[in-house]
Amino acid sequence: MHCDKSQKAKLVWVLAFLFDFFLLSGRIAPYMLVIRFQRIGRKNDPAFRAVVTDSKNAAKSGKFLEVVGNYNPKSGNTAFNNDRVHHWMKQGAKVSDTLHNFLVKQKIIEGKMINVLSKKTPTKKKKELKAA
Repeated sequence: MHCDKSQKAKLVWVLAFLFDFFLLSGRIAPYMLVIRFQRIGRKNDPAFRAVVTDSKNAAKSGKFLEVVGNYNPKSGNTAFNNDRVHHWMKQGAKVSDTLHNFLVKQKIIEGKMINVLSKKTPTKKKKELKAA
């Protein structure tokens, strides 16, 4: 199809308009969703809620789509909405490594545990340090 410049400009404008329309209507996911812990509670009294949020949002920003569970490490209380966790995972939401391990331990999802510790270089023995 051969178009002149004005037709191309109109076509680009229409496509941009349609993309914005579908983006704002929620038919296109504009971001990568992640399910992760958000710390709540007072100082020295931690509690966590599991939230579905955009991966670019800061953990403490308060911007999230839905709360799917909570966890209190001091009392050991946990409450997760299993159906909603599975729903968001089917929608393409990724689960953070820590929450993934927690959900595997609670038998909410199946899978292997993920190493969340940093990959540090192995420590050298004192003899090796003195020799160097």
